[in-house]
Amino acid sequence: MAAPKKGRRPTGAQGRPGRALAIILIAMVALTAGMFLTKQTTPRLGIDLAGGTSITLKAKSEPGKPDAINETNMNTAVGIIERRVNGLGVSEAEVQTQGRDHIIVNIPKGTNEKQAREQVGTTAQLYFRPVLAFADGAPAAPEATPSPSASSSGAPKAEGSGKPSSPATPSSSATSQGRVLSEALKAPAATASPSPSASESKKADDKAPAPTPAPSGVEAAAADLQAKFAALDCTNEAQRAAVGKGAKPEDATLACGKRGDTWGKWILGPAGVAGTDVKDAKGVIDPQRGQWIVTMQFTDKGADKFAKITGELATKQMPQNQFAIVLDGEVVSDPSVSQALTGGNAEISGGFTQQTAQDLGNMLSYGALPLSFSEDSVTTVTAALGGEQLKAGLIAGAIGLILVVIYLLVYYRGLAFIAIVSLLVSAILTYTIMALLGKGIGFALNLPAVCGAIVAIGITADSFIVYFERIRDEIREGRTLRPAVERAWPRARRTILVSDFVSFLAAAVLFIVTVGKVQGFAFTLGLTTVLDVVVVFLFTKPIMTLMARTKFFSSGHPWSGLDPKRLGAKPPLRRSRRTGSGSVTAPVDVKEA
Repeated sequence: MAAPKKGRRPTGAQGRPGRALAIILIAMVALTAGMFLTKQTTPRLGIDLAGGTSITLKAKSEPGKPDAINETNMNTAVGIIERRVNGLGVSEAEVQTQGRDHIIVNIPKGTNEKQAREQVGTTAQLYFRPVLAFADGAPAAPEATPSPSASSSGAPKAEGSGKPSSPATPSSSATSQGRVLSEALKAPAATASPSPSASESKKADDKAPAPTPAPSGVEAAAADLQAKFAALDCTNEAQRAAVGKGAKPEDATLACGKRGDTWGKWILGPAGVAGTDVKDAKGVIDPQRGQWIVTMQFTDKGADKFAKITGELATKQMPQNQFAIVLDGEVVSDPSVSQALTGGNAEISGGFTQQTAQDLGNMLSYGALPLSFSEDSVTTVTAALGGEQLKAGLIAGAIGLILVVIYLLVYYRGLAFIAIVSLLVSAILTYTIMALLGKGIGFALNLPAVCGAIVAIGITADSFIVYFERIRDEIREGRTLRPAVERAWPRARRTILVSDFVSFLAAAVLFIVTVGKVQGFAFTLGLTTVLDVVVVFLFTKPIMTLMARTKFFSSGHPWSGLDPKRLGAKPPLRRSRRTGSGSVTAPVDVKEA
């Protein structure tokens, strides 16, 4: 018999089971330690198991848009609200339509429900408006604090506050405010039509008559707006809720906004850019300065509008060089501009924290809804019904697990010990990862997810059975246990990988094409399928290799599940020995060691 080639591992190689077991043990210890360090020792529960808040939104008809409430706009609003809420890290939030003009939003308990409610309730359209005047929210002299700044990507950025703030200049006099307001009320909306070319403007200037005083109606409107601005008290909730409501994009308006712990008030010009012109926005860390900023990317049309309005603002003094980002009548930021921002990309820099930067990014990305909504009702959802269903599901899962264990004990006997310990390792990994994912990505365990975990018991047990049957087939062929364990592994490995790949693919497709609770089932099924591969490769196979070295299993004990007689093993493999002259001698029994 020719000797095996050097440098090539024989078929019956034992591998290094200790190394694989050490890896999975370290992983289990690390995951468990991480669970306790983050103080997330239990998985987050979905609304059906833990309860939560259910918000009913009603679509409102807008003047001039009688047909705006339709199926297309409602579905668009559902998608935007769902992304907006889950953009806060609130996973498993359910958003769905009810009837023709209602949307139901279910937010699980244990999440930032207050912040989520604010995001859900903030459903009006988003606008970028030029700032005409600013003052403290209460009828008092304004404070002088820096404001955030906006710049093109890559351009120098000024320091400022991530919240709406007052300009670092003395307050404007009533006369100058009136002049600014009159000019703003005379000027057409920035979004109404393209600006004329330079040559056209020159010709127009040559033919234009001398400036005339503003019409008395415009001056009266400016004076009225100025008077309302002076009397406005944004610290009063009733006045704050009413200000700016119903204002058209092409009209100047008043607005309130919070800066830090205090309220401010603004006079704002016609909208220059709408929220629908924002293609993407997000809060990110600036790698050069180590500060949080908000990046914005505009659509092609939005980029032209934004370049125009920032070009106009850059030539003015504080606070008229600021633009306010207004959502549902409230100013969420008012960065200043020092140059025209072209190219379709811009950054808002200032004293942002991670939370304020990400919140503003979410508002910019998901703030533009095709409809306006009002909160119709807010109710608290109890977990009583879900708790009963969970109890029934856990009982069903326990019964199924017990039946699997009984089957393993009766049919595989000693091998059942390896299967049960492997199931325990899989359960520990699944539990710790689910607990950490609740803290990390906001994963919430709901009833369908529990069903996915129960289904995974059968998938994991199936992998053990495939491997055990391959080993028993090798023993039936007359091989001893240690080489049978190693020779059976390549064949079992291929079957296990193909089976788990099909299961994972089904889970991935289900996760992509579904929404809501069904995604919880698909996510759990996919996670446990991946963990099945990890456990079989790093625990079950190494443990089987070690157990094959023990006397109980290697001797084929009747209770080991690997008794050759019970399995109907064939006699040892036989082969003939050739002499040097080519004659054949008597057969020789050969046993693989």
